[in-house]
Amino acid sequence: MEPAADGVVHHGQRRDGGQQHAPAVVSLRELGLADVDAFMAWASDDRVMRYLKRPLCATREQAVAQIRDTVLGHPWFRAVCVSDGDGDGRPVPVGQVSVWPYADEGGRRANIGYALAHDQWGRGIAAAAVRMVVGRVFDDLPGLERLEAVTDVDNVRSQRVLEKAGFHKEGVLRRYIAGRGGGEARDAVIYSFLSSDRA
Repeated sequence: MEPAADGVVHHGQRRDGGQQHAPAVVSLRELGLADVDAFMAWASDDRVMRYLKRPLCATREQAVAQIRDTVLGHPWFRAVCVSDGDGDGRPVPVGQVSVWPYADEGGRRANIGYALAHDQWGRGIAAAAVRMVVGRVFDDLPGLERLEAVTDVDNVRSQRVLEKAGFHKEGVLRRYIAGRGGGEARDAVIYSFLSSDRA
């Protein structure tokens, strides 16, 4: 599904135990200190953060520090927001997506990462957000030619997100990533999306 001219994607429904959710309207915007409580919904949840290198935010103060010290100065960091048809219509942050250019490549290559609150999984929101990123990041970051994503070999959900967003699986990198806290090196799957892959 392509974003509308305003960068908003209206996304489908899912069923959870017989309960049908209203269609989600997905959008991206900058994440700020005022979003700390929403940020805690995913940054403090080990189910969401277990494949990320960053530590869990166990307290609100840790979340404020992470937003202040990491997010606000980041070259391309956005909140993934959702407006449900059954709410008041205001976009609420339910996740994050970031693109980090590799300095040694002169901005030609960059890495994409994302996280989504657990209660939003299975609704197509992450894939919609990643599609929105590839629709604009090549224009936002002049000279960018290649967007890469590296996922733990066991993180099948993330691999599905990337495939739905049009990324190409390139292979497995053996013993490539360390777990949170410097754990044992694990295999990873690498995906790419090139500027020439845009339709």
